[in-house]
Amino acid sequence: MTSKILILDFGSQFTQLIARCVREANIYCEIIPYNKKFTINNSLKGIILSGSPFSVNDINNPEVDIQSFIEHVPILAVCYGAQLTAKMFGGRVDKSNKREYGRAVLKIQQADTLFNSVSKNTQVWMSHSDSIVELPKGFEVLATTESIPVAAFKNTDLDVNPLYGLQFHPEVYHSTDGKQMIQNFLINICKCSQDWTPASYVVETVEALKKQIGNAHVIMALSGGVDSTVAAMLISKAIGNRLHGIFVDNGLLRKNEFEQVLESYKQLQLNVTGVNAKQLFYDALKNKTEPEEKRKIIGKLFIDVFQEESKKVKEIKFLGQGTIYPDVIESVSVHGPSATIKSHHNVGGLPDTMHLELVEPLRFLFKDEVRKVGLELGIPADLINRHPFPGPGLAIRILGEITEDKVKLLQDADNIYIQNLKETNLYQKVWQAGTILLPVKSVGVMGDERTYEFTVALRAVTSVDGMTADWAHLPYEFLADVSNEIINNVRGINRVVYDISSKPPATIEWE
Repeated sequence: MTSKILILDFGSQFTQLIARCVREANIYCEIIPYNKKFTINNSLKGIILSGSPFSVNDINNPEVDIQSFIEHVPILAVCYGAQLTAKMFGGRVDKSNKREYGRAVLKIQQADTLFNSVSKNTQVWMSHSDSIVELPKGFEVLATTESIPVAAFKNTDLDVNPLYGLQFHPEVYHSTDGKQMIQNFLINICKCSQDWTPASYVVETVEALKKQIGNAHVIMALSGGVDSTVAAMLISKAIGNRLHGIFVDNGLLRKNEFEQVLESYKQLQLNVTGVNAKQLFYDALKNKTEPEEKRKIIGKLFIDVFQEESKKVKEIKFLGQGTIYPDVIESVSVHGPSATIKSHHNVGGLPDTMHLELVEPLRFLFKDEVRKVGLELGIPADLINRHPFPGPGLAIRILGEITEDKVKLLQDADNIYIQNLKETNLYQKVWQAGTILLPVKSVGVMGDERTYEFTVALRAVTSVDGMTADWAHLPYEFLADVSNEIINNVRGINRVVYDISSKPPATIEWE
């Protein structure tokens, strides 16, 4: 039985990083809101309590029954989780004289399994405004820093499982030995087996899909992207041609993408039908400029086209989706309703209107894990390593009104950019790259002619899963070459700029 770690989320911005550390150790984990009920069984080997923007001294601070948990499994409590542990067992947590944020040196006071292979004075990352000033009875200090007396602690009660509290964030990059501490907890304390691999995931998922789907048929919208392609391959491996893929050309794909993707699917022996619906989308988007309105028009029209095509297929009971873990996590509110940043394509939409059961084989995978599973399935590396592409396509990379002429302009410019990234071996060094057509015209001079044409912005970011991203520091010479090639070859564009904004505060896409 595969080992499982449960991460109880109190709303920390770093919770997904904890999950990534666990997954990187080839151990399966799930993130759930702190207030969601769960079952403790033999596969559950440990629980991690996340940080939180809340204070344990707030009137309605989130709480869980830690005492009952440690009767079954070991616990690692991080930041807010550590403060909550201290308070609930009878310790004292007070407001710090100053907000402790940033790097600190952890001074280990007592040897412990948690600190195996960890430097005695290691750098950690603090992010809290409360501090544990008094530990409860039955707990001991393991480490301090210059500014706080309790940076790490554990329980001394041998009648229950180990309970560790860390006042810092081991999951972030700036905690030098943080991953080692988490792995020590997982492997040496929780005794997790490190057998959650891409190969094991494929075997287990295909078997689960066979049981879920039975003899029924599945319909699925494919986009040519990594997520939908890997999901389709897993479903196809389970049920063969009873998977019916539909690939809609909405007129907002990259240059020649429709034909290329259909050919790739043919090579992979996927049962896919291509639908040319360009003009429908262009007509519906005419005179529309507001980003969220464009997204909703594209989403609704896509559903209409998809439903119309699905009527041609009989015996459909299931809808396949390429939903991945960040989609699921972002759609769940930890403490009350969350603000909508932008409309999501996955996690909703089609099932309500089509009355089909969902099949989501990637629901618990991060993006890089999806790629590893795809390679395990034998999908060509050039398809697996494609950059993410937004569901609404080039519509949200054309600021303002969408026209067929603007789409062609952007396709040509973007094709030059992407091809140059590939030819200079920069494509795989960035997580996502794209070109944005701005609703801005400026004066230029080409030869003896005065021009008044559009501006495009080049965007490239580095990231692991898109939750946060930094702008990619591409060489100036490369940017200059791309700019020259676009301006010289794409009539209608006479200026190229480069976007140096990171996420947050900027999003990866412009709309």
